[in-house]
Amino acid sequence: MELKESLKDLVFNKSELKQNVYNATREAFELFRTTTRELIRQFQQKCEEEHKHVAFEFTDRGDYEFEVKFAGDILVFFMHTNVFEFSRDHQVMKAPYIREDTTRSYCGVIHIYNFLADSFDYQRDNDLGYMIGRVFVNREKHYFIEGKRELGMLYTNFNSSVITPESVQGVVESAIEYTTNFDLLSPPYDEVKLVSVGEMRSNFDKKSLVTGKRLGFRFQADNE
Repeated sequence: MELKESLKDLVFNKSELKQNVYNATREAFELFRTTTRELIRQFQQKCEEEHKHVAFEFTDRGDYEFEVKFAGDILVFFMHTNVFEFSRDHQVMKAPYIREDTTRSYCGVIHIYNFLADSFDYQRDNDLGYMIGRVFVNREKHYFIEGKRELGMLYTNFNSSVITPESVQGVVESAIEYTTNFDLLSPPYDEVKLVSVGEMRSNFDKKSLVTGKRLGFRFQADNE
């Protein structure tokens, strides 16, 4: 029996495409890492000079994750190791850039999450974090972002947006800006008026009561 040439071409071409996407996304993620580290260094220098009570920290969490801590918040940047394709109904599939070459729609993804720093400091494992943006990167290092407010509205032109040190700095600064403006709101009274004895006891022990910036609110309907 002999393999069909069409099948061999399909497997090898798709494998090569996904490897190229992965490599481009990994390079983009490393640029995010180095750029963010440098921005945090500049914030730290500013803190030493004028704002000693404000702490900025950068922490590596391995090949695919790093975090920054500032002003009571943590931003986690996480690169997924798989390559994704969009559904036919996704708006990006209508772009001329994709219609010219459908392989451009295969992307790696870098997620940006926001957590309360106290959630980690006090080991409140049930507290909620929020994805404020996800960066899609294709093999040509074009990118666009699905996200909240500053992120979601500024970085949507897949046709012309390319990963560069300047564009990455803009994304990171926008993420910090959004996080700083994304305040912790008191949940609606009716959402928290009842608590069991077990929950109250375990709260002192296991920190089981949930805290999140929009607890009890429909975060996805923020009308950014």
